[in-house]
Amino acid sequence: MKKDFILNNKTDTSSFVKALSLIEKSRYILIITHINPDADTISCALALSNYLIENKIKHKVFNISCKNIPDNLNFLCRFDKITDQFPKFYDLAISVDCGSKQRFGFTLPNNIPLINIDHHKSNDDFGLVNIVDMNKASSAEVLYDFFKFNGLYITKQTAIALYVGIYEDSLAFTSLRCDETTYEKINFLVKCGCEPSYVAQNLKQRDSLAKYRIMPKILSSLELYDEGNIASIYCTNEWIKQTGANSYETEDVLDMIFNMSIVKIVFYLRHQDERIRVSFRSKEDIDIGKIAEIFGGGGHKHSAGCLINSSDLEQTKQVILKEIFETRK
Repeated sequence: MKKDFILNNKTDTSSFVKALSLIEKSRYILIITHINPDADTISCALALSNYLIENKIKHKVFNISCKNIPDNLNFLCRFDKITDQFPKFYDLAISVDCGSKQRFGFTLPNNIPLINIDHHKSNDDFGLVNIVDMNKASSAEVLYDFFKFNGLYITKQTAIALYVGIYEDSLAFTSLRCDETTYEKINFLVKCGCEPSYVAQNLKQRDSLAKYRIMPKILSSLELYDEGNIASIYCTNEWIKQTGANSYETEDVLDMIFNMSIVKIVFYLRHQDERIRVSFRSKEDIDIGKIAEIFGGGGHKHSAGCLINSSDLEQTKQVILKEIFETRK
């Protein structure tokens, strides 16, 4: 470990060593990203993929449904290599940013050793080796620690991927879990060749026209409760069809409502595969992740999500409101 690299004293550094040993001994690695992929899971997977390809280690980056991967991440190196096809053989799996095995979207065979890299509080250490730190704002930060502790060379493309994961999952460095070490990591990644302006242009300045056609429709669904402290919004399949937008293009609307000074809790509902996907944000001290857990989901204290077995948006909204009011009593 380099002398200038300091970890949280609660971090189990033996897991870093064990994970690298498994990686170096493997013949073929399956990198698993979670269902409804976001920038953190994809960035971590591609950062690992860049490292593995540079070291001639065979692997595949897997997502159960590639159609749901945000297009604005397509500037990341090896983005086009992500697949929904299983390899015929693999002897090691690495899951990134998966709070539980259910987030894989499939059942991993019991005989396959698993490295679990994550930052979710709900993670129950389901891997053979667990590199989990819930104090980090992103799984990309956790992966960064793995790279740095083991003295692994971080190339420009790997640095870009890690930067994107940290930037996006920390909500542009505004998360309460961002601290001085977060900025130290960002500074090092810039030294490795990542250009913040290049990342910003690709992430934030390539919106489709369809996105701006659907945004007013979703904003029109806004309802406020408890004197504006609680807000709900939704998106219908009909609006998706009318505008030609993708579901992931609508995610920004959640933060738009969350940014309103009066709003303390907001949740966003939309259809997904015969179910309703719900995303939560909270400024209050209550643990919104526990509300998501009631519906089989999870996440963090101030950011969480779940999938509910229903097709009725209004009914689902009322059920969620009831739980929020009960929790806030």
